[in-house]
Amino acid sequence: MESDTIVDHGEPVRQFSVMLPNRAGALAAMVKLLRSLGIEVIGLSVQDSRDATVARLVLSDPDAAEHLFMEKGIPHTTCELVVIAMRESGPGLLQCLDSLMIAETNIDFAYALMPSPEGQSMLAMHVEDYEFAVAILHQSGFKLMYQEDLSR
Repeated sequence: MESDTIVDHGEPVRQFSVMLPNRAGALAAMVKLLRSLGIEVIGLSVQDSRDATVARLVLSDPDAAEHLFMEKGIPHTTCELVVIAMRESGPGLLQCLDSLMIAETNIDFAYALMPSPEGQSMLAMHVEDYEFAVAILHQSGFKLMYQEDLSR
């Protein structure tokens, strides 16, 4: 008799994509605004263009950040990320990528997060099917991180 494995997990990590003007100090001003409310940046990826910059942010308090962005009229979008704690950067990364490739699921983008309080490296990935990727990585023995693990 087969049994379906249900992965019990926490709240997915939310990423904010925030549109910033392409000028010196814009990102620093955003981080300063977030810190004024006790919101820390845990992960950051910046995509620059001539006119604007898209900052992808993983934050310690996504609910407070979303409220702040709405209150201040800061354009943003959100999405869910799969985050894994890496045991070893080289072999761990390859094992993760191989597990997802064998399962035939795609990674849309990925970037490293700031080290955890325990000093572990973390990798954030946006995947085509969040629940499927979580199940595959869990079955492959990866330590998955959720929002409550990152909120400090």
